[in-house]
Amino acid sequence: MTKLGAHRVHTVRVRGGNTKYRALRLENGNFNWASETVTRKTRIIDVVYNASNNELVRTKTLVKNAIVQIDATPFRQWYEKHYNATIGHKKGAKHTEKKDDTKKSKKVIAKLAARKETAAVDSKIDEQFATGRLYACISSRPGQSGRADGYILEGKELEFYLRKLKSKKQH
Repeated sequence: MTKLGAHRVHTVRVRGGNTKYRALRLENGNFNWASETVTRKTRIIDVVYNASNNELVRTKTLVKNAIVQIDATPFRQWYEKHYNATIGHKKGAKHTEKKDDTKKSKKVIAKLAARKETAAVDSKIDEQFATGRLYACISSRPGQSGRADGYILEGKELEFYLRKLKSKKQH
């Protein structure tokens, strides 16, 4: 079973002389933001939900389809560079535009302006960016591949797991 912690992966010889990578401990993974088609390596902060067993949440065990919290910083940096717009500011907080000291050509300015028109992020994801943590699902099998890769939860799937987490906190 793969736990959350400092990177520790063993190689295991399997049938046919092939090898598997048994992850004993992992602290980061490659996560995909599907609606923006971008993937970044980021730190796994915590295991928050597992449909199969609550014991796996308590012991912070990483398995396939475990819902984890990941660090939002790499995705925030990408978004702010790609769209030249800020994301995840709390309501009521003073919103300050940052000045760009770098010179940009007219072509780049036009490209950024065109991107800004399509830069719409779901309000629930924007709230997560404000906290600095995103909910993600692990889609790889860490005990078999030695990696914890996955995707950021969005849309109906995010709403479903937010409901599950809310009902879990009430009990």
